[in-house]
Formats: sequence, structure tokens, C-alpha cells
Amino acid sequence: MKYGFWLPIFGGWLRNVADENMPPTYEYAKKVIQSAEKWGFDTTLIAELYLNDIKGTDADSIEAWSTAAALAAVTEKIEIMTAVRPIYHNPAVTAKMAANIDHISNGRFTLNVVSGWWEEEARQYGGDFTEHDERYDRTNEFLEVMKGLWTEDTFSYNGKFYKIENTQLSPKPVQRPNPILYAGGESEKGKQVISSLCDAYVMHGGTVEEVEAKIADMKHRRREVGGEPLKSFSLAAYVICRDTEEEALEELKRITTVKDSAGYAGLEDFTSKSQLEQQIQLQDYSVSNRGLRPNLVGTPEQIAKRILEFEEAGVDQLLLQCSPQLEELERFSKHVMPKVEELRKTATNI
Repeated sequence: MKYGFWLPIFGGWLRNVADENMPPTYEYAKKVIQSAEKWGFDTTLIAELYLNDIKGTDADSIEAWSTAAALAAVTEKIEIMTAVRPIYHNPAVTAKMAANIDHISNGRFTLNVVSGWWEEEARQYGGDFTEHDERYDRTNEFLEVMKGLWTEDTFSYNGKFYKIENTQLSPKPVQRPNPILYAGGESEKGKQVISSLCDAYVMHGGTVEEVEAKIADMKHRRREVGGEPLKSFSLAAYVICRDTEEEALEELKRITTVKDSAGYAGLEDFTSKSQLEQQIQLQDYSVSNRGLRPNLVGTPEQIAKRILEFEEAGVDQLLLQCSPQLEELERFSKHVMPKVEELRKTATNI
């Protein structure tokens, strides 16, 4: 199992807690990623939203790509997975930027391709927000352009959304044939695009049974299109680790007590503009990305056992959220990671 975390670009992950003591600043983000790198974390995911989806649209948030480039220069080992939404980007320019950050990081830059769901944000920032399936048609072309530029000496493309002619991109990325392309999607159209053009699958939080079914489905789809096996299956999860189960459950109660919060501004767009496989409840939405569904809540041993269950189901990377992030990532690294290894060795020796 690889361990990743979402970079705290919003000032926290809890819609019902006003101040999580994790300011949305570059300095705090740098402290988190440099510390996590020392603690053994493998990946950070930097979400790309121009409005703050957690604390309210009038709250501060950090821009993803400039942050990624800056963090690439001050880290050494950790993978920097940055979201990109085609409705806001030119694919040729994006391919050039990605190749440059890949060189800055010496081959540690990867992308999480997101087709977009927030209509209000698109109105404010000029995104071309179309119907759901058409957004994925755009994503399909976006990926074809980027991959063509990364692999061909000269590349032309004539599509519905993008047209380029005799385009040269140098230098190519460090990673060949391309930086890893992650993507998540639960609609039929989304899964078609991901299984055809992406390298790895990212899932919202779910139960072991839900996740196992999704992984089996995506493996089947990949075989159907004749592609190489997907490189990774990542799962978003919110973790609450405490010395006792009672303490963990008390924290769970605290963060899921739903209040009248500005952080719920995007709920309607998220549920109505996406095609989701599981119905979203208010308690699910109190934490970002359905992070409570994996139920990584309890003592280190309880959490470690659940992690091994997800590993058995096919998950090979966790993308964690927690609060306050610096303290909780350290707690996870010191108490949960070793316990996972201990339980794995015990199971192997039985």
C-alpha cells in the first residue's frame, strides 16, 4: 500500500468546523509536504478549484498548478499529483507546462484529470461548462492532444474542441511515454474515457465491497479496449486515529454535526451535475470526497485492519484527508503505517 494525502489548499476538509488550524497558504502547504515526505508518504494530490468548495466561495484557497511547480522545487521524493480540468485549459499549453514541472521535479509530476462538475465556478471563471457527456468528449480530445505532443516529434490534431497544426513540444517529459494520468469517474461515459486513455483510477471513498466492484469493473473495461493493466487504484479516505475507539467516534460526531455552513454551496452542483454511483447524504458531504465511507475511524489497529481489507480488494494507494493535517499525518505515520506492516507480517506467517 502506498500512502498519499490531499494537499490542504482550502484551509481544511471539514464543512462543519470553521477553523481547523491549517491555513490555506503556500507556507503551510510546504511545511505539510516536506514533513510528510520525511514521514514516508508517497504522494500528494493537489485539487484544482478556483473557488473554495470547503469553507465557502468567499474564503481563501490556493491555486493548484503554481503551487505544484513551487513544491516540486522544494521536495525530493514525493509524487506531486495535480488536478487538471480541461474546461479551463488549452491542452497544448498544459502539455508544455506539465513537461516543465516534470523536469523541475525530476520525474515526479503526475496529473489527475477531472472533467468538472461545478457550474457556478465555471460561470465565474469562464469555463466552458457543457452537458455531462460533452464534458467527457472534451476530456477525450484533451488527453489525445497531450499524449500526442508528449510522444510525437511533430503533432497535429483536428477535433471538435481543439485544433493544432505541426506542433512541436520540447523538451519531452522525464517520464516516458508520459506522466501518469490518473482520473476518477462513476458515469458510463467517464469510465469509457478513463479505461481508454488514462493510466490509473481514482475513487471517491467507498466501502470495501463498493471499491472491490469498481476495481473489477475497470479492470474488465481495460481488457476490453486492449490496454495495458491500469497502474494504480487509489481511494480517497478521511482518517480519524485515536488511542481508543470511543475517542475516535466522539471526533466523528463532532465533525459530522451538520450546521448551516457556507461550505455546502457546491452540494447541489456536485450531486446534480455529476453522475454518481452512490447517493450523497449530508453526513457524507460534511467531509470532502465521501471520505468517511471507508470508515478509517478508530484505533491504529482497527484502521490498519481496514487498510489491509482495502489492499485485498485491490486498492494500492490511499489518498488521505485529516484535520488538523500536519499533526494527524504525523500520527498516522507513527502509529498506523507500522501497524499495517506488523499485521501483514503476522498474516503472512500464519
